[in-house]
Amino acid sequence: MELMPSAHVDTFPRDSLPPAAQWPDLRFGPGVPPYPDRLNCGAELLDATVARWGPDRPAMRDKSGSVWSYGELRERVDRIAHTLTEDLGVVPGNRVLLRGPTTPLLAACWLAVAKAGAVAVTVPAAQRARELATICRIARVRHALCDARSAGELVKAAVPSLRMTPFGGGSPGDLLRLSAKKPPSYDAVATSADDVALIAFTSGTTGPPKGCLHFHRDVLAVADTFSAQVLRPRPDDVFGGSPPLGFTFGLGGLVVFPLRAGASTVLAEWSGPGQLLADVQRQRVSVLFTAPTAYRAMLERIGPYDTSSLRRCVSAGEHLPAALWHSWRAATGLSLINGIGATEMLHIFLAAADDTARPGTTGRPVPGFEARIVAAADDMSRPVPDGSPGLLAVRGPVGCRYLADERQTTYVRDGWNLTGDRYVRDAEGYFTFLGRADDMIVSGGHNIAGPEVEEALLRHPDVLEAAVTGRPDERRGELVVAHVVVRNGVPRSERTADDLREFTKKEIASYKCPREIVFLDALPRTPTGKLQRFRLRSGALQFPRD
Repeated sequence: MELMPSAHVDTFPRDSLPPAAQWPDLRFGPGVPPYPDRLNCGAELLDATVARWGPDRPAMRDKSGSVWSYGELRERVDRIAHTLTEDLGVVPGNRVLLRGPTTPLLAACWLAVAKAGAVAVTVPAAQRARELATICRIARVRHALCDARSAGELVKAAVPSLRMTPFGGGSPGDLLRLSAKKPPSYDAVATSADDVALIAFTSGTTGPPKGCLHFHRDVLAVADTFSAQVLRPRPDDVFGGSPPLGFTFGLGGLVVFPLRAGASTVLAEWSGPGQLLADVQRQRVSVLFTAPTAYRAMLERIGPYDTSSLRRCVSAGEHLPAALWHSWRAATGLSLINGIGATEMLHIFLAAADDTARPGTTGRPVPGFEARIVAAADDMSRPVPDGSPGLLAVRGPVGCRYLADERQTTYVRDGWNLTGDRYVRDAEGYFTFLGRADDMIVSGGHNIAGPEVEEALLRHPDVLEAAVTGRPDERRGELVVAHVVVRNGVPRSERTADDLREFTKKEIASYKCPREIVFLDALPRTPTGKLQRFRLRSGALQFPRD
């Protein structure tokens, strides 16, 4: 498709889009409203919402219960946008890394970056220096806004020419000190609807992480499809949940969707199911976003808490077992809204809610999306018959556009997005998840690439070989299991396993680290040297520890 003229001064994002022939087919049919050629998602989510509902409505709440109205939020966002452009030298198209725990201030930074016409690169606070350095290199990041509490690893990353501005620490150069001197209103940059608004990074099964380029139009499209037509929020709703804003599940569910609906959102640091239940009770959360792992953990603690404020509960990030759906319904009277999304697709594209829910299935295509099951990646034209398993292919108003990455041709085939999931569709159009087609491990709602964990382990001087697989787990979906060959003389003991786990926690985010380490004499391979992962998954090769 032909792109509208860009408002970006820094043309790297548009220059890095895949060739047009490698794009997915973008569909703007029934279920997707028309969007103007000039569109700024930050202005639409904030300025347009204020114009529609007024400035006095509650917009964002922190963990203490303090509330920012929409008018107060807009003033903070606009002061930050002035600071970005006038003090920090950010121009439209520049990438701005955003790092920190989930707070209203982090969300305000994201909105300010959008209104300034820059490109937000929001990363989880758990990421380590090596991961941050890789992301900054791929996206050519030269600006960063970082919660002062999360600055250490970013400093350690030693990104060349990076200008990092902390916020919340009280230093003379703190973003809040700088922005306090700025005017309280800012005219958003008139970006094109198809200017890049954000780069979301996802782990691949091989190689470095992939940057997914999403447009200003895309941000609104996921709100106007899944949120508006399946979730159906109300202006008096209070959103809350566990996913960080560094993941598109959290960005959509806790920022984009509530603001688009004129609702409010609780942005608090996740510290376990007890805290989430306490937030629901104390802040009267009505729309909840989290993964099946958290719903299962909350069920074990739900007794003393008042959850009567809840009316919509969204589950995504991993497979939702039918038994858990029924248990949550029995405990709360609410039907979980199951869904599947992908960083490449920005948010949820298969889901079911209310009377359309079928426990054990993911659901049907969200209005505005199409989905089919195909037998192989090289044949998108002929879906398999209902009841036959295959690969899930999807298309709609958003789709995969990797940042200068040859893996674009693997994810997008003949205009369809291949998610890497194996599914089966029944005669009534419901899709049931069968498993991952690749070696991605889905644990506690996180996508974890085995090769990334292997590379971290291999940086330990005692590790000769490493192979990482997932093992089914009732609570977390899968556990990360590392199969390790260590050098001679190193004891194959629990102490060594603990040492390897602590080492990997310094190399990669802690949720990616192996829960279990199995010591082997050698990794199982074919005569040609190909690793036989199926033998590792069987558990038959476990070496008895000393």
